[in-house]
Formats: sequence, C-alpha cells, structure tokens
Amino acid sequence: MKLTIIIPVFNEEKTIDEILRRVDMVEIAKVEKEIIVVDDGSTDSTVLKIEKINLKNVNLIIHQKNLGKGAAVRTGIEHATGDYIIIQDADLEYNPKDIPKLMKQILSGRTKVVYGTRLNRLPNLKRDERTFQFLIHYFGNRFLSLLTSILCGQWITDMETGYKLFPKSALKNISLRSKSFNFEPEITTKLLKNGYKILEVPISTNPRGYDEGKKLHTLSDGAIALWTLFKYRLVD
Repeated sequence: MKLTIIIPVFNEEKTIDEILRRVDMVEIAKVEKEIIVVDDGSTDSTVLKIEKINLKNVNLIIHQKNLGKGAAVRTGIEHATGDYIIIQDADLEYNPKDIPKLMKQILSGRTKVVYGTRLNRLPNLKRDERTFQFLIHYFGNRFLSLLTSILCGQWITDMETGYKLFPKSALKNISLRSKSFNFEPEITTKLLKNGYKILEVPISTNPRGYDEGKKLHTLSDGAIALWTLFKYRLVD
C-alpha cells in the first residue's frame, strides 16, 4: 500500500524544516510513503528552505499566487499516486507520529476513512482552550461537527480536523471545488453522502496562537463552513 502525505504551505518559513523532518521520519510497516508539498504562493523563504532540505521523497509543487488551502490540497490530490491520502498541516499543530495510528485502522480493515479527532473531550482550560478566543473556537468546532452529524446521519466530533485519511479511489465520484478552509466541510459531507463511514481516532495537538501565525478565523471561516455544510448536503 502507498500513502500520499499532502502538505499545503503558505508562509511557513518558521516551521517547514521541522515538519518535513518529522514527516520524513514516519515509518509504517508495509506502507510506502510519498510526500507532496504544495506551496501556495508563499512570499517568505518557505520555498527556499524546502529546496535546501532536499529530501528524496518530497515532491514540491508551487502555486505562483496564493489560491487558498483547499486549492493547494486539490493540487496535491491531482498529483497523488498513493492508494490513500492524508493532509498534514505545516504549522506543527498536528504530530506526524499519529499518522501510523490512523493508518493502523486502515491496515486492519476496520474502515476506509479515518479522522483524527481533537474534540472528543471537554474543554481544556489550562491548555488548548486557555484563552477566550480558543474557547470560542472549540465550541464553534463542536457546533459544526454536531450539525454535520445531524445533516449526514453519522456522529462526528471533529469535522474540522486537519487529519483526514481517505482512499484516493473515494474521489472518483466526488468533485471538490473549495479553495479555502471550507475544504473540510465539503470533503466530509461528500464522503458521507457517498456512503463512507468515518472512524474517529483521538489525537493530540499543539495549537499555535494567532500571534504565531494561525490563519483560521473562528467567525468568518465558521460562517463559510456553515454555509458549505448546507450547500453540499442539500444542493450538490
């Protein structure tokens, strides 16, 4: 089996070296690994750092201008040659050491789609939800996940998770259109509409603050995600 790890990046010069090293170190028995980095029009030294690392199994694709995370992921999917695909953010929030744990569910035959959930728990006021902004982010995610569960008929605790592991073959009958963070509700809705069951596996994360470069904005991106859920569940 072959796994494609897609890393969409935009101005991640502070973390790109480390995330590529961590992903490169991931080993999964009986699984070949392919890493595709899609630079989405970075204006800092991200591309230069990727080229300097020069890892053999890293395929770098460059967007000449910034198109959005969803567009970068779609570009990665178009070039993926793996049987399975997983998305890896470049900001060190998600730990690549969790990837084998997700793949284990596939290799055991338990499921075909695995999500790494961060939210099958109460708010952690001392760490993840240490600020009011992050607390709102937590409840916003839980609300969107609950709405996904109601609309699609399967319980989901973390629809917005970045760790989505799915077979490339699942996309044969799915047309992805999202260019931004609304990629998350779109692919979730369409996988469920096409009969795939999502198995959630708990993962640990290290959320970065907005002062550290976090790009997701709870209210604006949450509103878009809300519209996307209804749009792709009821219309497309």
